[in-house]
Amino acid sequence: MSGQSETVLDAEQLLAEILTSLDDDKAEDVVQIDLRGKSEMADYMIVASGRSTRQVISIADRLTDRLKQDHGVLSKVEGKDSGDWVLIDTGDVIVHVFRPEVREFYQLEKMWLSPEQAAARY
Repeated sequence: MSGQSETVLDAEQLLAEILTSLDDDKAEDVVQIDLRGKSEMADYMIVASGRSTRQVISIADRLTDRLKQDHGVLSKVEGKDSGDWVLIDTGDVIVHVFRPEVREFYQLEKMWLSPEQAAARY
């Protein structure tokens, strides 16, 4: 697809685009969390890992570039300079990309998963 799309992505379409981008860039341990009815900040949260600082930064760069080029979606990005934990806020979907050690330390998704989901994961 070239240029900006004429259609605005809804939350589910945006989520699908993000998950595809993460998969294409070999993000690991991708967890999707439905925030609808739990938080006003976004409809979905995605937590993923990159194997190294370089991969974390690359995943974030490619995701934000794809969303901007293909769909005109501008994202707010924080933490890219360190490459330990990058937050990408697309509006309806918030994406966290971590180095594995940093992700393990913060266990961010544990806060949002149901007790059953968290138990299966940790």
